Order: sequence, then structure tokens, then C-alpha cells
Amino acid sequence: MIASELLEKYGALKKSFEKGEIIFEEGNLPTHYYQIISGEIKMSNYNDDGREFIQGIFYKEQSFGEPPLFLNQKYPANSIAVEDSKILLLPKSNFMKMLEENASISIKIIETLAQRLYYKSVMAAEISTHEPEHRVLKLIDHGIAYFNFKKDQNGFLINFTRQQIGDLTGLRVETVIRAIKTLEKKGELKIINRKVYR
Repeated sequence: MIASELLEKYGALKKSFEKGEIIFEEGNLPTHYYQIISGEIKMSNYNDDGREFIQGIFYKEQSFGEPPLFLNQKYPANSIAVEDSKILLLPKSNFMKMLEENASISIKIIETLAQRLYYKSVMAAEISTHEPEHRVLKLIDHGIAYFNFKKDQNGFLINFTRQQIGDLTGLRVETVIRAIKTLEKKGELKIINRKVYR
């Protein structure tokens, strides 16, 4: 998203996180802008029953955790490395200075936040009112654009585990598995070597 050279010019440092390591915790105040160099990061919360709800999954060259940074509010979710990851961390004051001095970067950040807000509002309506098959298919269809799923000869490879699909849609894993099988029978999805394609 933002060129690494520009972030480093303003004082960003590279830091490695191992799979399962926490980057920031729910309830903490933001101190940095985060942009992924490599790896995969999720933001999630747990309800009172201990069930995880994934707020978002982020990949190479994506940033995460910005809204609380702008609002000076506590993080509403935890941020955890899904796999070994390398991240650029830019202190908040340096990030704000960079935005003040680079209008085009500010516009990019606004576009990214607007895209996420749009995605979340569309998904909130879909998740709250529809059947499991519809929820799963909408997540996948929006995910193709939003998460940049790769396309090969079989179609778009859906890079989510069944658990992640459940966590993103509010469904149990068993329900996700049944929904995917139903969608395969309807010709909406393909399952090849246990991988899901659209």
C-alpha cells in the first residue's frame, strides 16, 4: 500500500512475529501504524463463551488497525500473526506527520478505510439476514476482490480455512462444511484436493 521506502524514511522499523504471536491487544491504545511485508495477520475478539469472531484477515502489503490510530481510541480487537510474519511499524506521530506531508498517501488511506467500511456494511447485512449458503457465498464473492484471492485453471482459490469462514460469518464450522458441500452440488463452488474454488 504505502511504499516501504517512504515508511522507513519516516522512521518505520521492520519486526518479525512468529505464528500465534500477538501484535496488539484489545483494549490497548494505538501507538503505531502497521503494514505487512510478508505473512498473514488476523484481528479478532472472543465472546463470553470463548467463541472467536474474526474482524478481518490481512495479507502482504496491507495495513491494519488504523481506525483507533486516527480516533485515539482503544483497539476493539486483538491482532495475531496467523503465520510467521514481518511487519513495518511506524510510530503514530511519524505516521501523522507523513500524512500531513503527503496528500496522495492520505487519499490512499482514506480509500482503503472506505473500502473496508463498505465491505463490513455489506457483509453485516448479508450475515444477519440470510441462510448459511448465502452467507458463505457472499463472503467468498466479496473476498475475491477484498482479499485478492488468486485465480488458476480451477477458478479463484479461496484462501480461508473452514474455521476462518465460520469466524467471519458467525457460523459454526460444521455448518460451513455443509454449506460448502451444498454449494458444490449446486455448481457454485468446486472442491479439489480439499481446497475450495469459486
